[in-house]
Amino acid sequence: MSYVPAGYATVNPFIITNDAQHLSQFLQTVFGAQAVEAAHTLDTDGLWLHSEFKIGDSTLMVVDRKPDWPWTPSFLQIYVVDLAQTLQTAVANGVTIVTEPTPIFGELFSRILDPWHNLWWVYQVLEAEPMWESSSSEGDSWNTESPELAYIYTTLMEFMPRLGQPKAQ
Repeated sequence: MSYVPAGYATVNPFIITNDAQHLSQFLQTVFGAQAVEAAHTLDTDGLWLHSEFKIGDSTLMVVDRKPDWPWTPSFLQIYVVDLAQTLQTAVANGVTIVTEPTPIFGELFSRILDPWHNLWWVYQVLEAEPMWESSSSEGDSWNTESPELAYIYTTLMEFMPRLGQPKAQ
């Protein structure tokens, strides 16, 4: 018997955001998320106290940030079937591309910022066994000798100091 309930992974991401309702629409449009209606709970102030969305085999929880809670961006990794199509849909829904699609370790990788200022690492598998899995070195420093790795590293290092709270809607 598993200690994890059916429908959940061992670790499940939780996004606390401004305007959870619009974020949920974004998740459904861009990533094909399915709302778990039975989990949707409103607080007495009308803000979302809890909601859940299934994306593939994962459960993502989303709630509204209370006025006295600090802003906390989420950093999320997601695998998609078609990165180009996902990015096209994401951009049409207000995403900023932070890292253009880049081949790395048998995958195609991009980084996007959603309108709520959550940063997504978006991957498409290109090879059956990504090179990352077959890497034999542990604890090595980040190697930026390849142009792809240098670009991926640089886009994150340049972007993170500018990541700030989204403007009130």
